This record gives sequence, structure tokens and C-alpha cells, in this order.
Amino acid sequence: MRPARIASSAAFLFFIFIVQEAAVARINFPFAGYSFYIAVLMGLLAMEDRAAAVMIGFIGGVILDLSPSIDAPFGQWAFVMTVMGYIFAANRESVGDFSTRPAALVLFVSLGATVSLLIFLSVGALLGESDGNFQRILSTSLGNGMWTLLFSPVILPLLSKFRRISLTSRERK
Repeated sequence: MRPARIASSAAFLFFIFIVQEAAVARINFPFAGYSFYIAVLMGLLAMEDRAAAVMIGFIGGVILDLSPSIDAPFGQWAFVMTVMGYIFAANRESVGDFSTRPAALVLFVSLGATVSLLIFLSVGALLGESDGNFQRILSTSLGNGMWTLLFSPVILPLLSKFRRISLTSRERK
């Protein structure tokens, strides 16, 4: 991944982070909250190759660690998103090409968003954080997955266009 693409992806993720913190986080979604940022990050991870997925996962996690609403140690999200980038990269070939199966991409992204929240909470529990009872944790994770599943068909085509713009002609082949 070339440095200019890393910078453009980081700037794009930072912009999405600001939209998440300024607007989306203020909306009271029924059943549970929705993380637009995590949905976008999972979409980017699903579209990238191995090295780029891990790198974007780390960058996205560091940006997510900057959130003032998260009461967690700095670096916890960076670790979780790096792990998610690795999981996406390792399983990318077994899932296949998403360009011919957009429904599989939507399911993959919403499952990834749910799993990333569960991994975050598991790592937090290992670090001694108290995030609430099991029912609240499960409803929040599944609610976020539900909203991601509903909004992903709108988000993912736009992400695909952004990714195509950020690639060079050599990388597009």
C-alpha cells in the first residue's frame, strides 16, 4: 500500500469519525446504538487485500481510540481493529469475491461489526473493565449488527467508489 493511499484512507476515516461523533452518535436508535464508523471501517476491511486490511484496521482503531465517549484504555480499539483486519484478510479468499455477491458483503460487514464489538468487550473484561450485564452487552452488539445490516446496502457502494478512486491504475487490475 503506497503512502499516499494510506494518507487518503486515514483522512477519509477521520472524516467519518467526525461525522460519527458529531451527528450519528446523537441519534437515539431504537433497540441499541449504531456505529456508522465501525460499519464503514468493516466495509473498507472487507474490500482490501491482506496487508492493506491489517494496516487500515490499525489506523481505524487508533482513530476510534480518540473518541471522547469511550472509557477504555488507549490502544484497545487499535488492537481490536488490527485483529479484525487480520481476520478479514485471512478469510478473504475463503469467502470469495464480493463484487458478484453484494448480499454476502453486507452480511460479512454486519457480522464483522458485531464480532468487533464482542471482541472489544472481551478484551475489556480481560483488562478488568466493567461494561454492564450480559443482557445489555448482547442487546447492544446485536442491535448494532442489525442497524449495520440495514444501512450497509447504502454505505458499501459509496465505499467501493472511494476505494476505486484511491487506487492507482496498477492496483486496479
